[in-house]
Amino acid sequence: MTHAIFALPRPAPSVLPGFGLTMGLTLTWLSLIILIPLAGVFITSAGLGWTEFWRLASDARTVAALKLSFGTALIAAGLNVAFGLLVAWVLVRYSFPGKRLLDAAIDLPFALPTAVAGLAFTALYAPNGWLGSFLVPLGLKVAFTPLGIVVALVFIGLPFVVRTVQPVLADFDKELEEASATLGATRFQTIRRIVLPTLMPPLLTGFALAFARGVGEYGSVIFIAGNIPYVSEIAPLLIVIRLEEFNYAGATAVAAVMLVISFALLFVINLLQAWNRRRIGFAG
Repeated sequence: MTHAIFALPRPAPSVLPGFGLTMGLTLTWLSLIILIPLAGVFITSAGLGWTEFWRLASDARTVAALKLSFGTALIAAGLNVAFGLLVAWVLVRYSFPGKRLLDAAIDLPFALPTAVAGLAFTALYAPNGWLGSFLVPLGLKVAFTPLGIVVALVFIGLPFVVRTVQPVLADFDKELEEASATLGATRFQTIRRIVLPTLMPPLLTGFALAFARGVGEYGSVIFIAGNIPYVSEIAPLLIVIRLEEFNYAGATAVAAVMLVISFALLFVINLLQAWNRRRIGFAG
């Protein structure tokens, strides 16, 4: 009886056993793959001292490269949201010859080596290329300009938007559209008030993925960019150049600034996603 009174209560068994072990393995793996390498960049940057770090990070060439990388990535991600939604809509809502082939081609940027894509775009849009020979006389130069970078980033970022929007659009209840039309709404009103609010979370997710991929893209960009300092030199290439010059401090400073800006922008995008989910939940 005494043992029964003073016995400690046993915790209720978990519905999903093994939480402690799986969480420990998850944190260990994330630390080894993500957290420790990123922490190494910040620790190395901290060793430079604030004055030296600011001098390296605020260098005119570094600022120009960062503006180009983040600016072109944002533009390309925005274009991918617009055209990715259009492509996903066509693939889900319409049937036509070659649909499966087109659907499979969307994933080509995932499998194609980025250097191959960069060489293909350079050959296509160079002044003597198939398209460049027609565009340059019109005053539209694509290769070796920031516009060429945007083209390359649109190519590698489009699948992220299409593949995040496509399943949500496929599961969308068409009866909601029919009910909206029955109540007298126009097609534009139905899309704006019924369809787009549902697609906003996957669109934001696709935008974030395309943007993140574009900021760090290297292989498909260096060939078509031209790599002219202050004009078409991206930040990842500048990091490589600093390393080849054995300027490890300069490379670390650029990498640290890219990490901070990328994290801040992705954090804002996640906040927008959470706000949009809450808004849809309240509206429902």
